[in-house]
Amino acid sequence: MFRKVLIANRGEIARRLVLACHELGITAVAIYSDADAEAPWVRLADERYNLPGVSATETYLNQTAVLDIATACGAEAIHPGYGFLSENAAFAAACAERGIAFIGPGPEAIDLMGSKAKSREIAEQAGVPIVPGVDGAGMSAAALQTAVSHIEYPILIKASAGGGGKGMRVVWSADEFADAVQAARSEAQNSFGDDHVLVEKYFTEIHHVEIQVLGDQHGNVLHLFERECSIQRRHQKIIEETPAPVIQDDDLRQRMAAAAVSLAKAVNYSSAGTVEFIVDEKGGFYFLEMNTRLQVEHPVTELVTGVDLAVWQIRIASGERLPFGQDDIQQRGHAIECRVYAEDPANNFLPSIGEITRYERPSGPGIRVDDGIESGTAVSPYYDPMLAKVITWGHSREEAIGKMVRALQQTVVLGVTTNIPYLLAILQEPTFCSGHTSTSYLQQIFPNWQPEALDDDGWLGAAVFELLQGGGKKVGTAVTATESNAYDPWGETAVWRNVRR
Repeated sequence: MFRKVLIANRGEIARRLVLACHELGITAVAIYSDADAEAPWVRLADERYNLPGVSATETYLNQTAVLDIATACGAEAIHPGYGFLSENAAFAAACAERGIAFIGPGPEAIDLMGSKAKSREIAEQAGVPIVPGVDGAGMSAAALQTAVSHIEYPILIKASAGGGGKGMRVVWSADEFADAVQAARSEAQNSFGDDHVLVEKYFTEIHHVEIQVLGDQHGNVLHLFERECSIQRRHQKIIEETPAPVIQDDDLRQRMAAAAVSLAKAVNYSSAGTVEFIVDEKGGFYFLEMNTRLQVEHPVTELVTGVDLAVWQIRIASGERLPFGQDDIQQRGHAIECRVYAEDPANNFLPSIGEITRYERPSGPGIRVDDGIESGTAVSPYYDPMLAKVITWGHSREEAIGKMVRALQQTVVLGVTTNIPYLLAILQEPTFCSGHTSTSYLQQIFPNWQPEALDDDGWLGAAVFELLQGGGKKVGTAVTATESNAYDPWGETAVWRNVRR
């Protein structure tokens, strides 16, 4: 087992990994940018080292600086968390060159699965269902349009190296095709340095379901069942749960799980990873991509299986063999995760920055909170605005939802706008409660959401917030920057306050 691990990340996942290291008796090393110098996860670590600067490029994405700190402090391994360097094959290889273990899969697997074109090809060879489509590498827009003429519109153009909706365009008719290809390629080049695109059939009503896999360095690969992540805004997940409501047939669950394990074995996968699928209304499923890292939503899987994925990533990277088999992994109960963001859903999801003047976590049986904030934490414009993840477990889906509603109502975040009222509106909406939600759910049900002043539980919500801000501004909007808040790079400052009294 490692004696010292450097955590090459920040925020809630850095805190989560510090705790995983402490669980194993490992010295946890934090790195931090100038903007994160006072962050709670930095203090929680046993050792901490500064990365000068504030932007992601000069700090958490600075491979040389991260590796130099790891070497200087004697870290035997680096855990990249998710995002930043977690799916960077070159960084994983650079770790190996310095004799430092990369806590994740090998660079070969990262490289193969990091390309949507390569991963699609490998999936097909492994017998995994794939979406009908064409690889557009080296093809002109006209040639590509001819190649996909057998596919009925709408179709999807997406960057091979992409993620998070970048380099992605939905095309509804043939006359839009050429412009969409050009736009997708341009955005892909600017975002990923690679204009390679794929063109696939676009399903208008689908569910996003992913299978968690776990493999060791001795050839053992197993699955930890599925998660449904259909509640998305701008292709970003905000609510995840397991078991997946869309899967009512255990045969479908087992077939999807077997496909995910088959793909992982095809690339000699070790560590935690996730194979993502789309599921149509008829129960057909198709490979989407593989994320070669720990997912943001991993806690829901941990709650229903009892397997600590972060700890097992570290154990596997140190060479340990999985001591349990597939039959030992069972789903028990239901778990839901909500991502709490510093953003304004009523104002086009505008990010909110500033100081968190007061923060209180929810608590109680079946409630877990993964966060990287506290009262006094500064929310900066330099990084992702996710503040925390609230996770609940119940014997049933209904129980898990009920606990989540109460947990979010108990969560206090003052000083910045959050999406908590938006999450509460979703959780109490009849279609969501029924479990029949596709990836188009938010656009269909909440196209122009605004917070309500009073909910069914008597939560004062907006009425209280308006009084707290004192200026009579409409709740959920932003105020034009003044001299007192001119630091805001958006030229606006959020005014909504989430409090329950």
